[in-house]
Amino acid sequence: MKKEIENLIKQALLSLGIETENVLVEYPGDMAHGDFATNVAMLYAKGRAQNPKDFALELVSIMNDKKSNLIEDISVAGPGFINFKISKEYFFKELEKINTEKENYGKSDIYNGKKILVEHSSPNLFKPFHIGHVMNNTIGESITRIASASGADVSVISYPSDISLGIGKAVYVMLLDGLEKIQSLDTDTEKLAYLGECYVRGTKMFEESDEVKSRVKEITKNLYEKISSPELDAYEIGKEINLKYFINIVARLGSHFDNFIFESEAGKVGQKIVEENIPEIFTKSDGAVVYEGEKEGLHTRVFINSEGYPTYESKDIGLMSLKFEKYNPNISIFITDHEQTNYFEVVKNAAGKINKEWEEKTVHRTHGRMTFKGQKMSSRLGGVPLAATLIDAVVEEVKEKNPDIDNKSADMIAIGSLKYTILRAKAGSNINFDPETSLSFEGDSGPYLQYTLVRAKSVLNKAKEQGFEPKYNPEKEIGILEKYLTRFPSIVEKSINEWAPHHISGYDIEAAHLFNSWYGNTKIISEDKEETEHNLFVTSCFVAVLEKGIELLGITVPEKM
Repeated sequence: MKKEIENLIKQALLSLGIETENVLVEYPGDMAHGDFATNVAMLYAKGRAQNPKDFALELVSIMNDKKSNLIEDISVAGPGFINFKISKEYFFKELEKINTEKENYGKSDIYNGKKILVEHSSPNLFKPFHIGHVMNNTIGESITRIASASGADVSVISYPSDISLGIGKAVYVMLLDGLEKIQSLDTDTEKLAYLGECYVRGTKMFEESDEVKSRVKEITKNLYEKISSPELDAYEIGKEINLKYFINIVARLGSHFDNFIFESEAGKVGQKIVEENIPEIFTKSDGAVVYEGEKEGLHTRVFINSEGYPTYESKDIGLMSLKFEKYNPNISIFITDHEQTNYFEVVKNAAGKINKEWEEKTVHRTHGRMTFKGQKMSSRLGGVPLAATLIDAVVEEVKEKNPDIDNKSADMIAIGSLKYTILRAKAGSNINFDPETSLSFEGDSGPYLQYTLVRAKSVLNKAKEQGFEPKYNPEKEIGILEKYLTRFPSIVEKSINEWAPHHISGYDIEAAHLFNSWYGNTKIISEDKEETEHNLFVTSCFVAVLEKGIELLGITVPEKM
C-alpha cells in the first residue's frame, strides 16, 4: 500500500511537470490523522511559487481521480500535509495475510538471490570475553536475522585475534610457570582465569624488563611463523581453551558462526597486498609503510611497521580480501565499537584503491559503551565485567525479583533484558543498564515484551481448550492495534535498508503497549461466540507479529512467566 501511494504521488507530480524518483510517505504520529501521510506539497510548492496548502489541494484533486478503491480518502491538513485513509478491505486482506503467513509475515525479497556476509563478536584470544563483546554479539546477531529476513543467503563469521604481542606476553608467563600448572587446573573457568592472569602479568613484566620484551617479541615471531616449539605448544593449549569458551558463551547468547577467519591468516594476506601496492597506494616512510589518508581528507596510518610486521590496518585489508575471496558477498557487514569509526574510514578508503568492490560493498555498523545504574549492580560488576559475570549477575537480579522462577527462564529473561537495552538504542549510542527498569515486566523492557507474548499465547491456549478458534469478522471496525500490526513489513524493510535493529525494537514495544491497552479494555473470551472468535483472531495476528519481531532481535521467550 505504501508503494501504491508513492506511485500515485509520483504520477500526480509528473502530470504537473515534476519528475522525481523518491517521495516520502510516512505513518502519521497520530492515527486519527490517517493511515499514511506525505509532506511532498511543502517540498515542491516553493519551486512553483505556490502556497503549500493550495498546491496540496491541487495534488489531492489529481490523485482522487486516479486512486484505487483501497484508498478511501485523501485530505489536506495543516500547512500542506496530505493524509491518506485506507479502506477496511485493505486491512482485512492484510490481517488475513498475517494469519496465513504467521512467522513468515514481514519477510522481504529485497536481497533475494543475493549473498550477505556478517562478521561480529570477534574476540581477542587469551583475553576475557567482556561486556563490549556482548553488545557486539547482540547487534551482530540481530543484523544477521534481519539480513535473513531480506531473502538473502546469509553467512556469519567471527574474526578472532589469535596471534599478537599481547598473546606473546601471556605465553611467556605460561612457559615461566610451566605448562603443568594450567594442565593441573580442574575446570575451564579456572583455566580461563589463569590465562587472563598470564596476560596481565606478562604485560607488566614486558613493560619493566628489556630482556622480557626481547623474549616476548621472539615468542610472538615464532607463533606467527608457526615454528614448532614449547611456546607453540603453550599457545595451542590456550587457544583451544579460549575458542571453546567463546563458542559456548555466544551459544548462550543465541548465536553461532559458520566459520572463523583468524587474524594471523589475514595478516599474511594483508601484508602481501600492501607490499604489492607500493608506491601506487602505500608509501614507505621511516622504515614503515603508510597510507597517506590526508590526501583523501582523512589521516595517515601505518600499515606495516618499521619492524616489518603487518599492523591492524594491514590485517583488516587482508580480512577484506579473504571475505570476498571465500564468500563473494553482495554486502559485507561488520560491527565494532563506535570509537573505531575514524580508523575504519581510512582502512575502507585504502581498500577501495585496491579493489573498489571491497569499499562499496562493505557496511560498518557500530555500538557504544554500556554503563550500569545502581550501586549494587555497579559494585558487583566492577569496571569492565566479563560476559559470563554480567549475565550471571543479571540472572541473580531476576531470581531476586522472582524467587520461584526456574534457571532456564531466568537466563532467557536476563539475556532478553540485556539485548533489548542494547537494541533499543541507535547505532553508536552509549547505553545505561538499570536493573530496576530493564528487568521490569511493565514499560520499556525486554521482559515486558516477553511477558506480553506469553500472556497473549496463554489466552489462545485457554480459548482452544474451551473449543474456540480465531475467526475474523469483517463487520467489525478496524482498531488501532490491527492497523499497527500491518505496519510490520515496512518496519522490517526500514531496518534492512539501514541495518538498524532499533526500528524493530521500537515497533515491538509499541505493539506490546497497544495490545495490553486493548487487552485491558476487551473481554477476549466471552459468551458471544462471534465476538470471541474475532478477538482471538486479533490476538493470533498480534502473536504472529510480535513473535517474529522478538525473534529478529535475537531474544528467546520462556513458555511461562
